[in-house]
Amino acid sequence: MNDSGWAIDIDRDDITQASLVADPPPPLQSGQVRARIDSYAMTANNITYAVFGKPSGLFGNDQGYWDFFAERDAPGRLPVWGFATVTESAADGVAVGDRFYGYYPMASHAVLDVGKAGPAGFTDVTQRRKTLPPIYNQYQRIDALVDYRAAHHDHWPVFRPLFLTGWLIADQFEDEGDYGAAQILIASASSKTAIGLGFSLARRANRPETVGLTSAANVEALAAQAIYDRVISYDQIFALNAGAPAALVDMAGNGAVTRSVHSHFGNNLKASIVVGKSHWDARADDNGLPGPQRQGFFAPGRSQKRIADWGGAEFGKRIAEAWLAFMAVAPRFAAIDKRRGGDAALAAYREMLAGTPNPKAGIVIEP
Repeated sequence: MNDSGWAIDIDRDDITQASLVADPPPPLQSGQVRARIDSYAMTANNITYAVFGKPSGLFGNDQGYWDFFAERDAPGRLPVWGFATVTESAADGVAVGDRFYGYYPMASHAVLDVGKAGPAGFTDVTQRRKTLPPIYNQYQRIDALVDYRAAHHDHWPVFRPLFLTGWLIADQFEDEGDYGAAQILIASASSKTAIGLGFSLARRANRPETVGLTSAANVEALAAQAIYDRVISYDQIFALNAGAPAALVDMAGNGAVTRSVHSHFGNNLKASIVVGKSHWDARADDNGLPGPQRQGFFAPGRSQKRIADWGGAEFGKRIAEAWLAFMAVAPRFAAIDKRRGGDAALAAYREMLAGTPNPKAGIVIEP
């Protein structure tokens, strides 16, 4: 790929079809900045973004994740979390050399429309993004992040969005009186979001038992991490005490696991929460499930609720405190696997789509 930049285009109707393309930089308009993407993470969370790229009702309107970085008549550009440095600016309040953490396209560069620029960062005000969740449109100056530590730099894009989701799920459980459950079953328990949830629940003084559900090959290693009270394999679900009220948190949208849990607990399953769809090709198998109706968890909506409840400053303070506690142990959960360039980025996307990455690694792409 030439020096003018690259991007990865994804077929909106078939997310297995992706290609590396040249992406020459367009001239900047007034109010825009061009940023070089320094690094970003590739996680199962990004596959969820691709699955919900087209409008699905997730945002309460006719938009989906493709609308962040591509017009409707163009191929999809997958959103990723990472760091970038401004290389050209036509916007007041943002200078060349400024560095930001935020939401970027899977590409070497990004053009952003700057609004509300200040010491903490800015908001992207591209017209199509104005009706999308605000949390995705905020670009935070690295120097202004109170809980940023240079030693944690590579772990930020790998864990930060997923930890925040896990922390918000734990907060919702506490807010809802744990739905009356005595045990919380967490499927895909080796995933980074699940680890964030398990860690956050473990910090509570009074809480239900946490049970991590994973494949048989992962049980021993995951149990040794002491994130959950117990770790069992999927084929041991029917050995759980069905008389103890339970709640299920499904991190991957795997229909077979969901059906096993619902069938075993029936009406003693008090909540069934779907968080992600990394098992994008697994059959949903929701018809006729005993027990509660499945409910989706949407982290941006929960964030907005808590910002309204607590105020932005208090919300940020609580996240910072929880994040720094997590970062004291996070490196043991995932070693950083750095890869460089467009070809490596495309390969990492395909690897994640196939579900083959090492769960003990955090993939970081340096474009």
